[in-house]
Amino acid sequence: MRVVLAEDLFLLRDGLVRLLEAYGFEIAAAVESGPELERALAESEPDVAVVDVRLPPTHTDEGLQCALAARRARPGLPVLVLSQHVEQLYARELLADGDGGIGYLLKDRVFDAEQFVDAVRRVAAGGTAMDPQVIQQLLARGSAGDRPLGRLTPREREVLELMAQGRSNAGIAAQLVVTERAVAKHTSNIFGKLGLEVSDDDNRRVLAVLAYLDGGPR
Repeated sequence: MRVVLAEDLFLLRDGLVRLLEAYGFEIAAAVESGPELERALAESEPDVAVVDVRLPPTHTDEGLQCALAARRARPGLPVLVLSQHVEQLYARELLADGDGGIGYLLKDRVFDAEQFVDAVRRVAAGGTAMDPQVIQQLLARGSAGDRPLGRLTPREREVLELMAQGRSNAGIAAQLVVTERAVAKHTSNIFGKLGLEVSDDDNRRVLAVLAYLDGGPR
């Protein structure tokens, strides 16, 4: 699996290269700036891009904007964005860009090798990997003024949080130590209470839930 990596801090970039190679990924390019990322994405045709939000020369959202531009040129290009802090605006821009193959993680997650590599693989396969802290903030914000969220049971909220992170029914069942049948029942109840269309497609249901939490249908 070919990866384009963009990170301006040399030690972190080098560490990510070594980590990904250790797990069998091929590094098509490892760059440190927006212009280099733009060229690498155009020339390398990677299976997935792992991109720091803030890159030179602007050190604002250069990495994210390069990744979004690459997705417009190549619809569906899987992109996993890394950020130092929870920035809901960045998550919103990424989610608004289209279906699947997207992820948003805090850089702290990089230090859990298995969790990080799982996120890269999930995004590369067309799935979604959202940082738990992003989901918790969206849930907390929604709970303040959203009666449908308030109707969820504690267990349904746990399932909703894991679903929004991009977990499948099997993954949720393993995390909560329950059966997949129980998870399916909870997800059906959640979609019913939130007024969302039930879907068997893991990624579409994740995007639907995230859109809801981020201010979508009520």
